[in-house]
Amino acid sequence: MKEIKVTDIKGIQIGQAEDENAGTGCTVIICKEGATAGVDVRGGGPATRETDLLNPINMVQQIHAVMLSGGSAFGLDAASGAMQYLEEHDCGFDMQVAHVPIVCGASLFDLSVGDPKVRPDKTMGYQACLNSEQNLFEEGNHGAGTGASVGKVLGFDKAMKSGIGMSGMETGGIQVAAVVAVNACGNVVDYETNEQLAGIYDAATNTIIDAKDAVIAQIEQMAALAQGNTTIGCIVTNAKLDKAQCTKIAGIAHNGYARAIHPVHTMSDGDTIFVLSTGEVEAMPDAIGILATEVMAKAINRAVKAADSAYGLKAYKDIHS
Repeated sequence: MKEIKVTDIKGIQIGQAEDENAGTGCTVIICKEGATAGVDVRGGGPATRETDLLNPINMVQQIHAVMLSGGSAFGLDAASGAMQYLEEHDCGFDMQVAHVPIVCGASLFDLSVGDPKVRPDKTMGYQACLNSEQNLFEEGNHGAGTGASVGKVLGFDKAMKSGIGMSGMETGGIQVAAVVAVNACGNVVDYETNEQLAGIYDAATNTIIDAKDAVIAQIEQMAALAQGNTTIGCIVTNAKLDKAQCTKIAGIAHNGYARAIHPVHTMSDGDTIFVLSTGEVEAMPDAIGILATEVMAKAINRAVKAADSAYGLKAYKDIHS
């Protein structure tokens, strides 16, 4: 299998914008011609936009962009910038009096770093769209991953820096790629070996504490997990899928989350995955689900490995040198 980027898929643009000092940003995935889409929300505390219309029983069959952002619920405003950009390019459903773009989105909580009063907004979202014209994308502390962190089971003071990652595969003409901003309550582990990559940081030993063990140890204390998390991602494929199949594959791709994040889908996370299908190539949905799981898990690993220490948080590079 050949490794690819999401932009190797025909018709897809990706762009990012961020405020490094404030510790937040956004990442947009655009399909101006429209893409069939689905979503699966598994976390207990999601911040999402236009997800109801992705239900297979609803009318809208295609969307034009997915906006991933920091800023918690405030950050959903970044999608307004994508709406403006797409309208300016005559993208969207032609309603005679206006073109109405469909922009879905999800936000993660990064207000604990940088300046909590600065969040992704319409202006930042619009800039990300402009940057997508050159497909400006970097892994690590960029876009929606600018203020991302992991390993908050025992509180933010023991967290480590995370970021955004990308992974993709092509086989037999079928392309599947993942983009994910990793801001989990739990730890990130190597999806193949289970090695702890980033998470609850023990400064005394310069090691990572197993998050599952930490949760179990707190059972008798009835302590709630730390608030302010959420991993948000998007699978993009050139396979021909309908809305129901996109929705199913979004659910299957959560297996990638489960392979790389321990624990995952907690009440303190808003874990969400979108799927975009450009409909170029006939393919077996189950095969797409397998590839989606693989690229999502790998993208999560890449997100933490690419992150740099920031905002007082150690990163993978600091303890795995």
